[in-house]
Amino acid sequence: MNKKQREPREPKQRGSFPTREELLAYLSEHPSATKRDLARHFDIKGGAKIALKRILRDAMDEGEIKRGRGKKLTRTGELPEVTVVEVVEQTGDGELICRPVQWDNETEPPTIILAPGADEAVAGRALGVGERFLARLKPNHEGYEARIVKRLGTSAHKAVGVFRKLGRAGRVEPVDRKARHTFAIEEGDTANAIDGELVVVEPLSGRALGQPKARVRERLGRMSEPKAISLIAVHSHGIPDEFPHGVIDEAERAKPPTLEGGRVDLRKIPLVTIDPPDARDHDDAVWAAPDEDPANKGGFQAIVAIADVSYYVRPNSALDREALKRGNSVYFPDRVVPMLPEQLSADLCSLKEKVDRAIIACHLTFDAQGKLKRHRFERALMRSAARLSYNEVQDALDGNPNDKTGPLLQPILKPLEACYRAMLKARAKRSPIDLDLPEHKIELDENGKVKSIGIRARFDAHKLIEEFMIQANVAAAEALETKRCPLVFRIHAPPSPEKLTALQDFLGTLNINLPKAQTVTTAMLNGILALASKTPNAELVNVVMLRSMSQAEYNPDNIGHFGLALRRYAHFTSPIRRYADLIVHRALVRTFNLGEGGLTNNEIDKLEKTAEDISAFERRAMAAERDSTDRYIAAYMSNRLGAEFTGRISGVTRFGLFVRLAETGADGLIPVRSLGREFFHHDERAHALIGEQTGLTFRLGDTVRVRLEEATPLTGGLRFDLIEGGRAGSPLRPRRAKPDYKKGRTRRR
Repeated sequence: MNKKQREPREPKQRGSFPTREELLAYLSEHPSATKRDLARHFDIKGGAKIALKRILRDAMDEGEIKRGRGKKLTRTGELPEVTVVEVVEQTGDGELICRPVQWDNETEPPTIILAPGADEAVAGRALGVGERFLARLKPNHEGYEARIVKRLGTSAHKAVGVFRKLGRAGRVEPVDRKARHTFAIEEGDTANAIDGELVVVEPLSGRALGQPKARVRERLGRMSEPKAISLIAVHSHGIPDEFPHGVIDEAERAKPPTLEGGRVDLRKIPLVTIDPPDARDHDDAVWAAPDEDPANKGGFQAIVAIADVSYYVRPNSALDREALKRGNSVYFPDRVVPMLPEQLSADLCSLKEKVDRAIIACHLTFDAQGKLKRHRFERALMRSAARLSYNEVQDALDGNPNDKTGPLLQPILKPLEACYRAMLKARAKRSPIDLDLPEHKIELDENGKVKSIGIRARFDAHKLIEEFMIQANVAAAEALETKRCPLVFRIHAPPSPEKLTALQDFLGTLNINLPKAQTVTTAMLNGILALASKTPNAELVNVVMLRSMSQAEYNPDNIGHFGLALRRYAHFTSPIRRYADLIVHRALVRTFNLGEGGLTNNEIDKLEKTAEDISAFERRAMAAERDSTDRYIAAYMSNRLGAEFTGRISGVTRFGLFVRLAETGADGLIPVRSLGREFFHHDERAHALIGEQTGLTFRLGDTVRVRLEEATPLTGGLRFDLIEGGRAGSPLRPRRAKPDYKKGRTRRR
C-alpha cells in the first residue's frame, strides 16, 4: 500500500502528547505536512507547541526530517508530494529518468520516472536531459512516478565556485564540498571571467559533455585576494551584504538626540565600555558602586547602558525592513556583515569615548549575595568615561594598570569587580551549565593571509561583562513579563529524552553514572563535568554533553533558559547586531512610555513569525562563520602537507573519524578505508568504530597521531591518514572456519 492509499490516522486524544515515533510516522504518511498540520492533527495547543517544536528541531538536527519550502516537513530519505526535479537520463525505451534537485540524504535518491506523455500534455514539448520542472510525485514499486505541475526553465538557484577557462568557454568547480559535479560554461555565458576567479553561477537547463550547464552571474575576484574566503561564505549562504540606497539614505539622515523628550542625563556617571581590542562596535557600557541604602548592606547599584537603536530604527522603516531581512550581524576573521549600516553601527549607535550617545539604561540593584532585587529602565544620554579592552582591565585588576586604567582602577574598575564577585555567589547557587570548551582565534596579516591560529584568551574581565549582560537581559524579561507585554524570549529547552538517554549510555561506557531522574538539572550535569575534569576524558565529556544540548532559539512563548538556569531571559544588550534585542527595546519603550519607536500592534501580531525568522538567520550566520573558519584553516594548513600532528577524535561516523588537532583546532577526516582492511562497525552508543575481526577500537576523544594528506582551501576540507592510534579490543564475532580440503582440516580465514 503506497503513501496515498494509507488510511488517515485518527486524531490523538487531547491531553495525550504524541511520541517522537508517532510524529515521524505521521510525516511518513503525510509528506509535506507542516508544524501547524501536526499540531492540528495531534491537538497540540498553548505551551505544548514549544515541546513539539523542540522534538522537530532535534529530529532535524539528527537528520531524521528536513524542512522544504513553505515550512513543509519531510522524512529524510523520502520525497514530498510536490518537489522540483531534474531530468538526468533518457532510456532506450524513451523513458525520462529524473532526480530531485534537493536531496540531503547520503544514500542515492529514489528513482523518479516521468509519466508517459506527461511532458507533451503539460509542457507543450518534450523535456530534455538537464531540464527542471515542478513535479507531483506518486509512489510506485520502482520509486516514484512524476507528473509535471510547471516547467521551471532557468533555475533561480545560484552556486559559488572557481572558474576554469577552457578555450573560449569554461567550467566552474563549486566551493560546496558536497557538490558532486562541476558546471559547464558556454562561450556566451562566461561574463569574461578569468581563469582562477571566484564566480557566482546560475544553473541552466541542459547539459554539456555530461555536466550541468550554468551562466556566470557575478565575478567576485581571485581566490588569492583578501576577503575571498568571507565572500564565499556570504554568497554560499545567501547573506545580504549590500545595503539598498534607500536604507543608506535613511541612516545618513539620522541625527544624535538631545535631552529633549524626557531623556535622562547620565553624562556625569563614569560608564565605561569594555570590549575586545579589535571590537568593531561598542553597544554596551557598565558602572557599579556600593549601595548606600542601609537596608541593603553590602549590596550594589549598577547600570548597564545599551545603545538606543530603537530611537533610530523605527518599525516598518527601510532600516527596519533591512535589519529584519538580515536578522543579525555576521562576523568573519577579516570583515563584518553588519545588520545596520555603518553610519549607525560604527557611529551614532556606538558608545564612543567622551562622546554623547543615546542609550536605554538598565538600573540594577543587587544584595550582598548577588541576587537581583530591583530593576528599572529609562531612556538617557551618556558620555563614555573610557574605552577599555579586556586585556587592559584584566591587567589593572591583577595589579598592573597602565596610564589609562591607573586613574580608573579605584573609582570605577574595583567597584565593578566587587559587584561581579557578589553576582558570582548567586550564579553559583543557580548553577548554570559550565562547559569548558576552548575557542580558537584566527589572526590575519596585512595581506589577508592567516598569520596564526591560537586559543582565544579567557579572562575574568570577559566573565565580568558577560554576567552584567546576563543580569540586564534577565531584568528586561522580568520587567516585560510582569507587565504582560509580548516580547521575544531567548529560550533553551532541556535535553530531549532521546539525547539524555544517549548521554547516559555514553557516560556509562566511562563508568560515570548520570542518575535517571525524571527531571535533569544543570547542577546534576555540572557534577558530571566536575567528576570528569579529574580524568583524561574531561574534554570528551564536555564535547558529548554539548552535543546533547538543545539549540537555543527565539520564541514569544517562554519556557526558560535551561543552560543558564534562568526562568526568564531575553536578549536586550546587543541591538546593533541582533534584531531580537531591537524588539525587546521597542517593547520596553511601549510598556514604560519611554517615547517614540515602541513596539506596534502589527509587530506583536507577527512575533511568532519574526522569532522563527531570526532563529533561522542566526543558524545561517553560524554556518557561514563556521565555513569561513574551515576555509581559512585549510588555506593555512595547505603549506604543511605531509606533516604529522597529534589530535583527538572529535567525531565518529560510519564513513570515518573526524580529528581535531591540538595545535590549531583544525578538523579533518580520516576515511574509514584508511583505518585498515577489515570492516569497521559504527557503535553510536559508545561513539566508536570497532574492527570486526581484530576489535581495534577508535573512540570519541581518543588521542591519535595523523599525517596531513590533503588540504583544500576552496571547500575547507582536510584529509588525514592515521599513523598511530586505536585501542586493542575483542573481535565482534568469531571468524568462520573454512574446510581445507587438501590437508583434511579446518583453517581460519
